[in-house]
Amino acid sequence: MEFGDDWCDDEDQRNYMTMNFTESLGGGDAGKAAAEAFIQTVCDTWTGSNFAFILMSAYLVFFMQTGFAMLCAGSVRTKNTMNILIKNVLDACAGALAYYVTGWAFAYGDSANSFIGHSNFALAGIDKTGDFDWSLYLFQWAFAAATATIVSGSVAERTQFGAYLGYSIFLTAFVYPVISHWGWSDEGWLSAFRGDYGDLLFNCGYIDFAGSGIVHMTGGLAGLAGAYFVGPRMGRFDEDGKPVEIRGHSASLVVLGTFVLWVGWYGFNPGSALAISNPGYANIASRTAVTTTLSAASGGIVTLIYLYFLHHIYDLIAVCNGVLGGLVGITAGCSVVEPWAAIIIGGIAAMVIQGVDVVLLKLQIDDPLQAAHIHGFCGMWGVFVVGIIATEKYVQQVYTLDDRGNYYGLFYGGGGNLLACQLVGILAIAGWTLGLLGPFFFAMNKFGMLRCSAEVEQIGLDVSKHGGSAYAYDMGVDPTSKAI
Repeated sequence: MEFGDDWCDDEDQRNYMTMNFTESLGGGDAGKAAAEAFIQTVCDTWTGSNFAFILMSAYLVFFMQTGFAMLCAGSVRTKNTMNILIKNVLDACAGALAYYVTGWAFAYGDSANSFIGHSNFALAGIDKTGDFDWSLYLFQWAFAAATATIVSGSVAERTQFGAYLGYSIFLTAFVYPVISHWGWSDEGWLSAFRGDYGDLLFNCGYIDFAGSGIVHMTGGLAGLAGAYFVGPRMGRFDEDGKPVEIRGHSASLVVLGTFVLWVGWYGFNPGSALAISNPGYANIASRTAVTTTLSAASGGIVTLIYLYFLHHIYDLIAVCNGVLGGLVGITAGCSVVEPWAAIIIGGIAAMVIQGVDVVLLKLQIDDPLQAAHIHGFCGMWGVFVVGIIATEKYVQQVYTLDDRGNYYGLFYGGGGNLLACQLVGILAIAGWTLGLLGPFFFAMNKFGMLRCSAEVEQIGLDVSKHGGSAYAYDMGVDPTSKAI
């Protein structure tokens, strides 16, 4: 008899093991009781290790909020530091409540169709039998909070606080949950986990292991919509429309934020295996950690080399963004590509950032943290490339549904079905996100609720909205004074 990953839940497999252990323990009622007790202990340990793994991964993903906060703070001017930081804090707070009230229900409610979940609002009735996986809920909320935080960088230094709260709640309560339902729930029309709930899209389903599209494209394209409608910061472009650099105030915070995010990604990507209790799951999680590392490293190195040959400088901030682009790019395919492919994915993601930057500056779209570049377009690249270089062996290991066709990357001769799924996923995520957030930001702008006044922007959001500067130096106070 072959034993699957979930043998503890299979009555036939447990009975078979009980019979064998009973004989080994001397037979009879005493042997059977001892065998059953031993197997139950093994299964409890098995289940507990999976819960612990998901919880630790959720903590790492949530710790990424620290990385986003440091990255955002370092990338803006001192006069807007507290404003961007409080937005990061409230992404977690508002996002937690919004995801609790409606987010989980729309994403993973027990009653659902292929488009949306529609039960368990405010987690009502979620734990009737006492076996609800609370660790999975926390993990998915951390993803939702990360999606909303991405947007704050795109609209930094000129957006009203009320507008920020509006889009943050809208994203975590509705926009993101619906997309995650499509791609990750058992019922979603895009999902590669669809199983018994209907036919897989093109007989293979959309592969986005940890969310290049579902999380990063959603957040990045929402940020792009926000940046377009809120307009560029004062002084970002001269009278001829040429870009004028506005530097952030702390390279140290940018580097700190980058490293914190990199560490957090080891919860984001390997954690998406959602189990660690047997060699199969452990192999997937471990391989995912390796491909994640290589893609990030490649993104940083390619950016360093490219900008040195272009401008003859070693651009620290750009290298950090290249690392993040590599991390975003590998997130969809981290479990199904070879290590050498991860290096290519990260390197091309770095060049995607550079190309998108040229285009957006031509269009006078101002994204202070290049969040749309890194998350929106590198996420798009990550989803697309899965259809090209996902390997047959790894796809079959990770996505093991019986009715799944033998479809994998085009480069390996897997046909075009998987690539078609990936393209449909890109179009669906882009259409949903821009179709909802575009009108949202347009309406906010139309009613004067999106952008702060020129006077407030000039003074800085910290002094005008948050009671003073984040730094004593900006207030003319000696930081060595005992009065501080």
